[in-house]
Amino acid sequence: MKAIQVGLLGAGTVGSGVFNVLKRNQEEIKRRAGRGIEITMVADLDTARATSVVGNGAKVVSDARAIISNPDIDIVVELIGGYGIARQLVMEAIDAGKHVVTANKALLAVHGTEIFAAAHKRGVMVAFEAAVAGGIPIIKALREGLTANSIEWIAGIINGTTNFILSEMRDKGIDFATALKDAQRLGYAEADPTFDIEGVDAAHKATIMSAIAFGVPVQFDKAYVEGITKLAAQDIKYAEQLGYRIKLLGITKRTPKGIELRVHPSLIPTRRLIANVEGAMNAVVVQGDAVGTTLYYGKGAGSEPTASAVIADLVDITRLHTADAAHRVPHLAFQPESMSDAIILPISEVVTSYYLRLRVADEPGVLAKVTGLLANAGVSIDAVLQREAGEGEKQTDLIILTHDVREGTMNDVLAQMQALPTVLAPITRIRKEELA
Repeated sequence: MKAIQVGLLGAGTVGSGVFNVLKRNQEEIKRRAGRGIEITMVADLDTARATSVVGNGAKVVSDARAIISNPDIDIVVELIGGYGIARQLVMEAIDAGKHVVTANKALLAVHGTEIFAAAHKRGVMVAFEAAVAGGIPIIKALREGLTANSIEWIAGIINGTTNFILSEMRDKGIDFATALKDAQRLGYAEADPTFDIEGVDAAHKATIMSAIAFGVPVQFDKAYVEGITKLAAQDIKYAEQLGYRIKLLGITKRTPKGIELRVHPSLIPTRRLIANVEGAMNAVVVQGDAVGTTLYYGKGAGSEPTASAVIADLVDITRLHTADAAHRVPHLAFQPESMSDAIILPISEVVTSYYLRLRVADEPGVLAKVTGLLANAGVSIDAVLQREAGEGEKQTDLIILTHDVREGTMNDVLAQMQALPTVLAPITRIRKEELA
């Protein structure tokens, strides 16, 4: 049987990994796919770089549209990234009747609804395992492996840069700025790390997982996004003393009122496996009604881990290439006509528990005033930690852990606490997730 012909858009880190892994494991991949898979064309503006990657193994062009217009190409792999030209090329490839594989989480989180609708209408597949958590097969798990379950919630460490920074802050007792510089020096963080440290990258991925888990359109614009730039070393230390670790989590949850979709730093009990995921590794916890709790762990980025996911998509498409389009796995797990219109909840309606750090005057009655405001608002306290003031000090840190409360209620009581004359600095608030 004739081999599937693949056109590769982008010969950078991931593109070179795809070419090399596919070449190295071609015989085993062919045995699994049922026919060969060959990259026969590569497009990259830097044709010299692309040629150094593929040698004589594929035709190198500078114009991606030369691949899209080639009638012999069956699958287009988009590894350019971003929202601009990548979107145009993906839509053109779909219109030309090509299947598409992409690792572009930003593109799918923002334009996924449009792209999937176009692919469904044209009868082609858009596969995107590599878009979330690199080499971890979390998309396949949600779309296929857990299809018997009603998914209750997902919580994931899905950005390796921020997890590396938080691990460094905890292990070395350093502040955020120092840890970021270390991450950049070691190649874990980009020169402009904004998308990572502000939580945007994780929110793109959480948006995609939420759509698959709950059968809703991708709605990145409705996600609550908060990064790690304001985290202080003392909060990581206090969290440890209380039996927690701080991680940047992407969370999506089904509730009676709607769906939660949020990314922010969270305290997690140290006894949870995900709390012990260190360095640049990724991990995703999924709670299903039938299977219970499952954990997916591995490398979330890198040339060959991401290539592993891209090639898995190539194999899937190769297997289903001649199948009736109506009987393929739907892009977002649910049939397009059965998508839910459940709302994405604003952060003010989310119910969770909290870690609060107050810098207060070291004088009698301060704790009573603070806890009194919480009690009046119906906020139950889980634990209190008060650092003893040193000799000559007139202020100290007061740490409070709460039980579950609606965020809007917590915002109101925080404003009242902040107005107390004995509260001497802006209050630090970090959400707490038990993940039980």
